[in-house]
Amino acid sequence: MEKIKYKTVDEYIQSSVSQSQRIMEHIKELIEATVPNAKGGISWNVPIYKFNGILAGFDVAKNHVSFGIDSLNEVTRKILETKGYKTGKRTIQIKFDQEVPKTEIIQLIKDQLSLNSK
Repeated sequence: MEKIKYKTVDEYIQSSVSQSQRIMEHIKELIEATVPNAKGGISWNVPIYKFNGILAGFDVAKNHVSFGIDSLNEVTRKILETKGYKTGKRTIQIKFDQEVPKTEIIQLIKDQLSLNSK
């Protein structure tokens, strides 16, 4: 079976399972509203946004959407975990039945933008 090669962020979202699309659209909107000059595209066959380097990205898994960002820190990780989100070293798992943690994601994007500007 040949893997689909996505060309745009929108194509990726539209090709994903329906339960994930709302979450990915919301993440896309948060990234684009927070950093209007960020360039969205496909890298490693998943949506990645860049501005002075990699800003953030997301990917769909079996039961969640994974939001990836290098600026994820221990303080934010603990806040997210108390709200029921599972986190990895640089990822936040958002289950299909969870809301996007808007405040935390916006702050992480701003933090990453600051790191990328140094």
